[in-house]
Amino acid sequence: MSASVFLHTQDQLQQLAQDVLRYAREKGASNAAVDISEGSGLSVGVRKGGIETIEQNKDKGMGVTVYLGEERHTRRGNASTSDFSVQSLKDTVDAAYNIARFTAEDDCAGLPDADMLEMAPRDLKLCTPWNISTEEAVALAKRCEAAAFAVDKRITNSEGAGVYAQQSQFVSANSRGFMGGYPFSRHTLSVSPIAGKAGKMQRDSWYSSVRDPKKLAEPEAIGRYAAERALARLNGRQLDTRKCPVLFEAPLASGLLSAFVQAVSGGALYRKSTFLLDTLGKSVFASHIQIVEDPHIIGAVSSAPFDDEGVKTQRRDVVKDGVVQGYFLSTYSARKLGMTTTGNAGGSHNLALTSTLTKPSDNFKAMLKKLHTGLLVTELMGSGVNYVTGDYSRGASGYWVENGVIQYPVEEITIAGNMKDMLAQIVAIGADTLTRGSSLTGSILVENMVVAGN
Repeated sequence: MSASVFLHTQDQLQQLAQDVLRYAREKGASNAAVDISEGSGLSVGVRKGGIETIEQNKDKGMGVTVYLGEERHTRRGNASTSDFSVQSLKDTVDAAYNIARFTAEDDCAGLPDADMLEMAPRDLKLCTPWNISTEEAVALAKRCEAAAFAVDKRITNSEGAGVYAQQSQFVSANSRGFMGGYPFSRHTLSVSPIAGKAGKMQRDSWYSSVRDPKKLAEPEAIGRYAAERALARLNGRQLDTRKCPVLFEAPLASGLLSAFVQAVSGGALYRKSTFLLDTLGKSVFASHIQIVEDPHIIGAVSSAPFDDEGVKTQRRDVVKDGVVQGYFLSTYSARKLGMTTTGNAGGSHNLALTSTLTKPSDNFKAMLKKLHTGLLVTELMGSGVNYVTGDYSRGASGYWVENGVIQYPVEEITIAGNMKDMLAQIVAIGADTLTRGSSLTGSILVENMVVAGN
């Protein structure tokens, strides 16, 4: 695989990493860390049956961090290059060294402790290259878009369909003996149809994104579903301002989980810029809520045997029975807080938000019945979250539901609340689970929010 997809083998990248660490030692660095990567990919876009874009990429890069000084009294400098020649690698180390010379000491900077490093990374099978030709990718995108147009004559336009195939590999190493790396892939098929005419048009989209192209959803299924979503949004109404339960559709529900992660991440915590400060060991959710992080799921999109610093990852309870069990910390943020890294430099890994109350029969229709009368949200606009106070206010569209049945689409509304209250008021999580980014969750029912309309 390496010979046909990549320019270098893993052994060659490891040798380059060893060379860079040697250059850093010879220069006088106390410690050093290096990341070397390369990748290749194909991206095509079609619109209304015609080709809009064809892009191919091949890239590579090396980044080095040089540390000067004793532990806890360290200066550091970073530099990078896309040239793997010997002279360029040496020049980049020199640049990082010179930057470190003139930076202030930082008592929390430095490499992770050696006993935290993953010295024997496991193979999680994270790379399945997609040897698809440009012609095949274009044909696939056209099938996806054509399926959307075929659903109904009211699908009058399209923002296009796209195929994206990417495979990359990397090696990370540091002067404390860590050396690890692996190839990985990510492939996506998407479409965005438009329904209606003139000033009464609605757009929606759908996509499938996986590591193994054989697991992509069928292009016709993606196209049909995206079209059905766009059609359902036609003739939207506004609502009077009210308070009511809000059901976040599964693709949006992962955003609530992401907001929680950001609020309990190291940077926000040590800067004291989060509404969830000092919540370790405290109830943030209702007692039926669980959040588990499992970095070692074979072939999963967010799996990783080690984090961006080489720290070993591990399965853990982040929230158990509503109580926060752990934060998301890198080595630096952990030292700032007087704690230990959680192996989350670079982000979270395969987070699953679940409820002990969820039954296998709690599909989307069942969640509408649990909502009974209230707002189903299917699109959010803007950022609208103040992580210091927790205040939440976002433009939204979706559907008004009565007696568990969708009545009509709604648009041009705003939903508002406070994130702390919203997390505590999650009363149900559906079995209609969906993975988006590093998060897996079903639809989420929040007991009460303000819906602002006319």
